[in-house]
Amino acid sequence: MSSVFLIIIIIGFVFTLCVSIYTLIFIFKYHGKYGIRFTAILNFLAIFNAVIIYSTLYMFSVLILFSESINILLWKLSLISGFISLFITSLIYTFLNEFKRIPYFPFLVFTTLFGLLIGSFFSPNSVQISINSLNSPPFLVNDISIINYIFNLMTGLIIGIFQLSFVLYYFLLSYVIYTKARNKEPVKGLIVNTFIFFVPILMYILYITFQVSIFRELHILSLWINILSICYMLVRKPEMFSELTNKIYYINIYHKSGILLYSYQFGTENNQVDSTIWGNILIGINHILSEFVDPKDQIEVIQTENSDIIVNYDSLGFAVMLITNRKNPILKKLMDKFAKEFKNKYEKELTEIQDLNKLINVSEFKETKGVIEKNFQMYL
Repeated sequence: MSSVFLIIIIIGFVFTLCVSIYTLIFIFKYHGKYGIRFTAILNFLAIFNAVIIYSTLYMFSVLILFSESINILLWKLSLISGFISLFITSLIYTFLNEFKRIPYFPFLVFTTLFGLLIGSFFSPNSVQISINSLNSPPFLVNDISIINYIFNLMTGLIIGIFQLSFVLYYFLLSYVIYTKARNKEPVKGLIVNTFIFFVPILMYILYITFQVSIFRELHILSLWINILSICYMLVRKPEMFSELTNKIYYINIYHKSGILLYSYQFGTENNQVDSTIWGNILIGINHILSEFVDPKDQIEVIQTENSDIIVNYDSLGFAVMLITNRKNPILKKLMDKFAKEFKNKYEKELTEIQDLNKLINVSEFKETKGVIEKNFQMYL
């Protein structure tokens, strides 16, 4: 059975490594698809650490016997890198719930447990190695049950509590994100991944408890399955992160005179921004500035305490103003596309009102709702 597991683990590692490298290249190349650059960085680090560092250290520590001290060091380093991955993943979950707001209590608990874990590694016999072979190291094992690791009670208890704490935190945040999400469908994938992620955690706890190597191998295999599912989401559905982390409050279209041509409100949430007042101020400022500065220098973003206000200007004398909780490249692309479609649809009407003395009939733009909902469907 162990020889079969050995072949499966080697194949699994190579396959997961190849998929992960492809995913890392994709994230690096198309980081703009994730809405916020910081989100892309966190996902890049999570995959890099879990596969390139943790999984590689795991493979070296269970497949190659260098010496007892070196193998124990590699195993401890794999544990440390594994918990760093848990930290990074918890940040991803946290920012999906509320961007750049870290709750103090959970992370104080995680940091304390991490400190206790590092401290326990300096105690004698915190991790011991059991070698069922008469061969002299170093050598490549042909049976993964040859090398086994044994934890003392304190170290094993800290690791178990540490891992369970993260899993409970993930489940809690998954539930909160699901209840708050506009579109429930993308969050279902997040919840499924959270359930899948519980399996490798459970296998590791069983390995610590019973010291049977098969649980260790089931841990790494189930972890790779979880990583592959995450890689699939990162490559195939990167917009999910933007859907979960971004909110649009209003889209307003203004004539260059400051007259509101059309207004659309997303949901009923109070974003504490009077879009009409801000729009008039912004259009007024740019109308004055247009007499003195180049159009490319017009104001495009205003940041307030609660919102970012993004403006897209057009040569036909209208401006699209979008109020969101934070700007990102995806919103800018959607605004450009919407402005182009709006211009094409109402080119005749917009041309007729180029003269500021011309009477503007805003009812002519009543079908703008359909254009907005078509272009910003992911935020409805």
